Amino acid sequence: MRELFLVEAESEDLGWQERALCAQTDPEAFFPEKGGSTREAKKVCQTCDVRLECLEAALGNDERFGIWGGLSERERRKLKKRAV
Repeated sequence: MRELFLVEAESEDLGWQERALCAQTDPEAFFPEKGGSTREAKKVCQTCDVRLECLEAALGNDERFGIWGGLSERERRKLKKRAV
């Protein structure tokens, strides 16, 4: 029974991903080549209902690539440094 509870908790934790606007957008916009534009991805993130959940997941998982929660890897790193 405990294993079932853990599986349910994991499903709930990731449920935000199904509601994310990026799930309906070209994923390449969120993982541009080095020096490529992040404008399109950040624009999508601005109106996304799960932006905070996305950012928390990226910070918690130490995501090093892509736009998550409207921030680039560099912006997330700066945010983490300020929080310490």
